Amino acid sequence: MSDFQETPVPYRPLVVFDFDHTLYDGDSGSHLVLWLVRRHWWRKLAALLAAPVLLPMVAWLPTRRRGISGFLWIATFGTHGRAEMDALIDRYVAENTDGIRQRLLPAALKVLHRHRSRGDRVLVATGAPPELARAILDFVAHEGLPVIGSLGKPFLGGFITDQHCHAKNKMRMIWDAGYDRIAIAYSDSRADLPLLRAAETPVVVNPKEGAVGTFRQELPPGTPVLNWGCKGRAGTPDAGERIPVGPAGVAGSP
Repeated sequence: MSDFQETPVPYRPLVVFDFDHTLYDGDSGSHLVLWLVRRHWWRKLAALLAAPVLLPMVAWLPTRRRGISGFLWIATFGTHGRAEMDALIDRYVAENTDGIRQRLLPAALKVLHRHRSRGDRVLVATGAPPELARAILDFVAHEGLPVIGSLGKPFLGGFITDQHCHAKNKMRMIWDAGYDRIAIAYSDSRADLPLLRAAETPVVVNPKEGAVGTFRQELPPGTPVLNWGCKGRAGTPDAGERIPVGPAGVAGSP
């Protein structure tokens, strides 16, 4: 008979945040790609010529990854290797520091900080490149915060999206990373319904007005629909005070 006795460890709830339109006011990945395209006139011309084909692909979920990959390839053609790509991301962040800081939502960061302060495991799961989200979060002293994001790979002299952290694939990437059940999830997007349904307590933040009905229909009654300061988006205005205190979904200020 073994003398081993496991030391009980209190369960630390897993809290998952989307990034774009949740912690950050806008689409951070698109802002990066646009900056990359604007570096050279020939990239701008190529993107303009490809837009009639690529934009409808981006708009349709089954082809979204390929459409995004097309713009990303134009934006990064001539980039050799992951180190050079990461250096471009660092350069983008350094040259746009003020604008990026202004897009980080104070109410959202307040909620994130309070979750970490009370000992919750916090994960950011985003359709943006994880290197970009980490660099932006470093502005607000969240170094070391786990981030799962879309993964690129070299292709014919540029980069394309290999794994798009979006919709059902976002959930697969979360599980593949070894995370267990989700206590609370925050997102603005209907594409994140798989994430919100998987959470014991879903919280919708900064949704498009036209998406609110879908959230009301697809998520449990009483699911909070909040606005953390994202202009032009729906939701009850909130300064980061309504933070769920447990899986039952009761909101409060611990």
